[in-house]
Amino acid sequence: MPKYIDIHSHVNFKAFDEDKDEVIARALENDTWMINVGTQMDTSKKAVEMANQYKEGVYAIVGLHPIHTGASYHDLQELGKGGQEFASRGEIFDKEFYRELLKDPKVVGIGECGLDYYRMDEESIEKQKEAFIEQIELANEFDLPLMLHIRNNLADKTKSAYKDSLEILKQHSKVRGDVHFFAGSPEDAKAFLDFGFTLSFTGVITFTHNYDEVIKNTPPNMIMSETDCPYVTPVPHRGKRNEPAYVKEIVKKIAEIKNLSEDEVREAIIANAKRIFGI
Repeated sequence: MPKYIDIHSHVNFKAFDEDKDEVIARALENDTWMINVGTQMDTSKKAVEMANQYKEGVYAIVGLHPIHTGASYHDLQELGKGGQEFASRGEIFDKEFYRELLKDPKVVGIGECGLDYYRMDEESIEKQKEAFIEQIELANEFDLPLMLHIRNNLADKTKSAYKDSLEILKQHSKVRGDVHFFAGSPEDAKAFLDFGFTLSFTGVITFTHNYDEVIKNTPPNMIMSETDCPYVTPVPHRGKRNEPAYVKEIVKKIAEIKNLSEDEVREAIIANAKRIFGI
């Protein structure tokens, strides 16, 4: 096993098209493994193809991001300059397409799936819930963990994507997984930890103290490290495109916040990733 693992990266995105091999090589040379996460059909397929180019150290998770279940904004880093046709019309979750991808042994989970209320309306929420449940059903079928994307609408406190996601999981899920880029409340954190999901943190924790309390109260055997690259680059690399090799900065910060040695946190995260994703 490596020293570090980035359990949620997007080297399969357009932002890395010109140098993805060099980015992966840098990570592997720095004893860092990665899981590239799909957000729709094309990025999921690409994540699997990339994983199969390496004997070890590069894995894939496939699924449909809640934002892509309906009309979505155009993210240049994800979709590129031209975008893609379904970037505006939305993708209908194709169970058979994803079922075929899940047969590949380098696929270690399903997602990123969940609920995103950041740009929400009732029709969007219903589509997101339908796609989420279908992905949970596939996770149950293949006995694979879920990679959850959950985001609240900060302007509307009447709805909670975290509470609604957990309710759906309690009704449908027979598997566990990870709450990616955790940004909920301490109460949300406890609810998901009690349900058996790990929490992962990004470079955001290197330049804000918003999640210090949650990190302090998350047991070492329930915490994960991720970059969510190319986004949220950690200190001291702010201003650059993020990449998996930078995940060690997040591990360092988790150790600092928890007042533990970096080796202790690093080893716990590797053990957690091995347990949850079977790598």
